[in-house]
Amino acid sequence: MLASLVVPAGAADDLSVDVQRNGAGFAIRAAATVAAPVATVWEVLTDYDHLAGFIPGLSSSSVQLRAANRVLVEQKGEARFLIFSFPMEVRLEVLESPSDSIVSRGVGGNLKRMTGRYDLNSARDGILLRYSGELEPDFELPPIIGTLAVRSMAEQQFAALVAEIERRAASGK
Repeated sequence: MLASLVVPAGAADDLSVDVQRNGAGFAIRAAATVAAPVATVWEVLTDYDHLAGFIPGLSSSSVQLRAANRVLVEQKGEARFLIFSFPMEVRLEVLESPSDSIVSRGVGGNLKRMTGRYDLNSARDGILLRYSGELEPDFELPPIIGTLAVRSMAEQQFAALVAEIERRAASGK
């Protein structure tokens, strides 16, 4: 089931986010065609130390270690939905394949499991950016509220990422 969302001004018109519950975990799929050169898309996706500046719910993000195309990133934040708030801490091992894909997996934090993958493909109007990931919190999320909370967080974060890519592309930065 695709969820509707309010997309920030300038974000891709074809942005879509889908979240499905799988037992205690969630599968997330998102896609958008961004009007930006691949170099700008890559720059934003790998700007780990500045993600908290434009990704909602992320209070800190920092590179702990970099070795060639492998990066260890530590992130902290909070998922909020209505009156509910869920703290999130994750340490990600990231494998970069420049201008093609970024694959990550959680290696620490308060998630039992977290994996993610960004794929970049040329499209007629820019770059088709696709995200697929799975997460399983190490804390209880009520069935209906949990799915809605994860969907809301995924929509807001992916839309903000796309908006930042298009903002930087428009400003030439």
